[in-house]
Amino acid sequence: MSAEEPEVRTKAGAVRGAAAGGAAVFRGIPFAEPPVGALRFAAPRPARSWDGVRPALEFGPPPPQSSAFGMDALSAGDTSGDWLTLNVWTPDPGPGAGLPVMVWLHGGAYTIGTSGLPEYDGGRLAREGVVVVTLNQRLGVEGFALIEGAPANRGLLDQVAALEWVRDNIRAFGGDPGRVTLFGESAGAGCVAALLAMPRARGLFLRAVAQSVPAPFLSAELAAEVAVEFAAELALRPTAADLATVAPARLPSAADSVGARLGGYADRWGVLAHTSVAISPVVDGEVLPVAPWEALSSGAARDVDLLVGHTRDEYRLFMAFAGTLGAVTPEQADEAVRVFAPGSYREAFPDAGPEEVYGLVRSDWLFRMPSLHLAEAQLSGGGRAHFYELTWPAPAMGGALGACHGLDVPLVFGNLRGGLPSILLGEEPPAEAEALSESFRAAWTGFAAGRGPGWGAYEAGRREVRLFDVVPEVVPYPEEASRRLWEGHVFGALPLGA
Repeated sequence: MSAEEPEVRTKAGAVRGAAAGGAAVFRGIPFAEPPVGALRFAAPRPARSWDGVRPALEFGPPPPQSSAFGMDALSAGDTSGDWLTLNVWTPDPGPGAGLPVMVWLHGGAYTIGTSGLPEYDGGRLAREGVVVVTLNQRLGVEGFALIEGAPANRGLLDQVAALEWVRDNIRAFGGDPGRVTLFGESAGAGCVAALLAMPRARGLFLRAVAQSVPAPFLSAELAAEVAVEFAAELALRPTAADLATVAPARLPSAADSVGARLGGYADRWGVLAHTSVAISPVVDGEVLPVAPWEALSSGAARDVDLLVGHTRDEYRLFMAFAGTLGAVTPEQADEAVRVFAPGSYREAFPDAGPEEVYGLVRSDWLFRMPSLHLAEAQLSGGGRAHFYELTWPAPAMGGALGACHGLDVPLVFGNLRGGLPSILLGEEPPAEAEALSESFRAAWTGFAAGRGPGWGAYEAGRREVRLFDVVPEVVPYPEEASRRLWEGHVFGALPLGA
């Protein structure tokens, strides 16, 4: 073995990686068998062993993707089904290093995303003294639709399988399997919340970071009816036997078609019909027994340290994609309040115009209040939580996006150029972005190492949170008007017929 071609032996066989900027990286390691053929829609099974040394130089193929943002092109042409792979960055690929481990779950509305995107490169984080793991899991219908004859939440079960791989193998890469931190953003944060609530994930991680936790979790009744519509697009029943006759690449388009007409289901699907994606984790009573907020309130994760937070202007990114920035009408704002809000935003924010009200309501329902309530549920259950809010505005588009959804991702990883980072930070990110990224990386890796993120725990009486901005502060939670509006709301599984 050489420093340029590091080799590590996993329980399934040896892998050869590459040196990359002060760390070793191993890409595309299978943690489970490809979920195709006889394993289609089944719970993941451990990867088979191999002889010799397996090259680990290329990312595994992305799972089938929704067409949103052209992501379906990433998975076009793949026929292997070898989606269940992971990647490891380590500054010290030796079994005695005992470094903290950080396992990343990507976002993408449970329908798009892959660990091979450049913004998720773990090299810079690894150089802070941690082992970084990123992974692919099944998405969309393959991973989350409630299908007769198949276990629910297969995407979550894939993540459990990856965490079991980490438990069994990460020591050989220099990691400490007893110091695993799970971290994720958006749908990835929803998965973090779900795994905190899942008995099958218990003991597989010591700490968790949830960045912008999304509200939608589906009841089994609602998920079953949604699955009927997915299958009907293909003139099939929502059973494993029927759907297994369809090539995996065809299923995302069926889900996209249902998503495009969600508004027509408002009388049966309630608030879900006012969103754009009908796929989310399912509170099925077995894989995911109850919604995360209820689980944490009952103490399910009291032994897991939690770091959770959100950005200030979560929904402005989606408004930019939809073309509604600067164009929100009073009628649109009123409808958002009617559909999503538990109280009067007009009274809570008397000086706010339609666009501000619309953005506040959508941000609060979708990410801000679910994140806050997750921290408060952790406290209620006897656990510990730290809270943060990103208030620094994205410099792209003249600052119109504000501190928008997803802005924390490049800052946490330290990858500030190309792809999504360029959309948010511009082609040449300002010096402020580099300084803020350093602050994020220090907080996240310090938390993973057991030193804490650098500020005190969130407590019901004081509600102190860390604001990430040019000048960082620790202050009482700044969104007090929203907090009071949502104080009595209970986040849980979305019901059918509401």
